[in-house]
Amino acid sequence: MNYSPLIDQLIDAFRRLPGVGPKSAQRMVLHFLEKDRTGGKVLAEALEAAMEGVGHCEKCRTLSEETLCRICQNPARDQQTICVVETPADVFAVEQTASYKGLYFVLMGHLSPIDGVGPDEIGVPQLRDLVVNSDIAEIILATNPTVEGEATAYYIAEQFKAPSLQERNIKISRIAHGVPVGGELEYIDGGTLIHSFAGRQLINKV
Repeated sequence: MNYSPLIDQLIDAFRRLPGVGPKSAQRMVLHFLEKDRTGGKVLAEALEAAMEGVGHCEKCRTLSEETLCRICQNPARDQQTICVVETPADVFAVEQTASYKGLYFVLMGHLSPIDGVGPDEIGVPQLRDLVVNSDIAEIILATNPTVEGEATAYYIAEQFKAPSLQERNIKISRIAHGVPVGGELEYIDGGTLIHSFAGRQLINKV
């Protein structure tokens, strides 16, 4: 069904959101136009402000409206530990656990030669400089447990095996991947089980 040009344009705009199809976009648009025009204006203003004002932290590359994000500015964070993730969404996910108190470095993707994404595109040289010129004692590689994520983690780990860095005894760790809490073994895929056995932890010593 064709609406007026402005309505069609707005529906197409909402369809840019991940997971939003034609019907969902139509419902959202009609909701704002019929029931919540004030909310629509608030959304539009907030979206425009974010598009104009949000950039990337110069140190960790996560999304930030300041030169340095609030995590990098916080002196209470552990300045000797840095967690390497693929996207800003991963930073949000880790922060929600309230269990990690160190710093971050956001790759903004993963290595993908087919797509022309190499080390420079994901900021590996910047990460290396950051570690070399700081007191970082541990690098936690928290890239996704995909083929690309594993390859990216391996490549980054290799970059810190130079003799000059080995003298600092920088610890490089990889987050564990395995059976999720509440999961049942019979429904877990083989790859996850392999990671689970490889990353098993000792409970007691005989």
